[in-house]
Amino acid sequence: MIDLQLLDKKHDESRQGEALVLDAPTGNASRKLYIESYGCQMNFADSEIVASILLDQGFETTGDYKEADAIFINTCSIRENAEQRVRNRLSQFGVEKRRNPKLIVGVLGCMAERLKSKFLEEEKLVDVVVGPDAYRDLPQLISQVEDGQKAINVLLSREETYADIAPVRLNGNGITAFISIMRGCDNMCSFCVVPFTRGRERSRDPFSILAEAQDLHDKGYKEVTLLGQNVDSYKWKGGDESETAAVAVNFAQLLEKVALISPELRVRFSTSHPKDITDEVLYTIAKYDNICNNIHLPVQSGSTRMLELMNRTYTKEWYMNRVDAIRRIIPGCAISTDIIAGFCTETEEDHQETLAMMDYVDYDFAFTFSYSERPGTLAARKLPDDIPEEVKKRRLTEILLRQQESSYKRLQENVGKTIRILVEGKSKKSDADYCGRNDQNAMIVFPATAEIQPGQYVNVYIERCTSATLLGKIAD
Repeated sequence: MIDLQLLDKKHDESRQGEALVLDAPTGNASRKLYIESYGCQMNFADSEIVASILLDQGFETTGDYKEADAIFINTCSIRENAEQRVRNRLSQFGVEKRRNPKLIVGVLGCMAERLKSKFLEEEKLVDVVVGPDAYRDLPQLISQVEDGQKAINVLLSREETYADIAPVRLNGNGITAFISIMRGCDNMCSFCVVPFTRGRERSRDPFSILAEAQDLHDKGYKEVTLLGQNVDSYKWKGGDESETAAVAVNFAQLLEKVALISPELRVRFSTSHPKDITDEVLYTIAKYDNICNNIHLPVQSGSTRMLELMNRTYTKEWYMNRVDAIRRIIPGCAISTDIIAGFCTETEEDHQETLAMMDYVDYDFAFTFSYSERPGTLAARKLPDDIPEEVKKRRLTEILLRQQESSYKRLQENVGKTIRILVEGKSKKSDADYCGRNDQNAMIVFPATAEIQPGQYVNVYIERCTSATLLGKIAD
């Protein structure tokens, strides 16, 4: 018997989770900074950029907001629920601000960009509102607040990539790290607010990306994840390091350059777009053992009619062709996805086509959502949000159940096998166990031993699995 309430809770947490508290000492400093991040991996990476900028201003990070001089919350606008969680959290911070009027409370990221100055009016306890492209302005904005003013900068940029800023690796394990390779998005999906909150797409120069990856490797990191709203559209053209020639780099070439840093440095990436992922990228993944066989390929819907309304610019047949190419070129590659239930005008036939697509692909994992209208998007302006909530919930539950079956089936294929994993640390449930991920990004839990340390590659014999985790022991 499946607990649907628990299943729905896990579905919600899979995208939002608990706020990540960035807590790592950064040296002797006169002021303390507390940051929480919500939403996508890009937000977590951006928080590390913010910490780096404010480190130069004498801020040391803390894990206790009650001792902070400045509190920033890095926000997500992808769903209404995400924004409500931020508002609830700000109310909690407000109690501390009333106790300490000098406390600076700021909102960063997508929600700040969407609401702009309205945020200062709606949330009276907020002092600073800063969009994703304006983090360099934070020292000046903080100075304005200290002079008794409210401060805001939500200007979007066509050039900003923060390529010259070394992120402060916070709350990390010293083993895995994010590297942002591009910012913004040019794909105007009708349901999505990202192009309006993160601006136009621009790629970071490959020299700074490779330098950051090399530095992480030199410091002992074992895995990097290349981040972008649509990594497959990465493209950079400019002079080489000596500016003696023009060079052009696409994503497949960048992926290869990062993989060549060291065979012991695992490389992941997120997110791909079905319209842009090429065979060149797939053959590059197949060529290098240290590029993980795991592709996140959002489908959103299995219905071509729905995909057209979503402005996804591909058909279900195109998507299936890309899945077939992945299966052919990278046998055993894990595929995860995003799915929206109850988008505008979705019929029962459309919904059944989504379930059929899930059966066709047999996804290893899926982030699933019921449609939430976001102000300012094309769908909010032109399409009716006409699917009743009870229908959305029922369809989402069916998608969740189908995915749970698929996830269990895919993990079950590993039982009885010995697989190589990167140990990340202690299991969340027990200090007596270690956990780590395999090439396909599945989580493996096994008994800890004195001989094994986080950051090591080990072979684990898989004895059994749940629908979310592989369980095993160190192989003889």
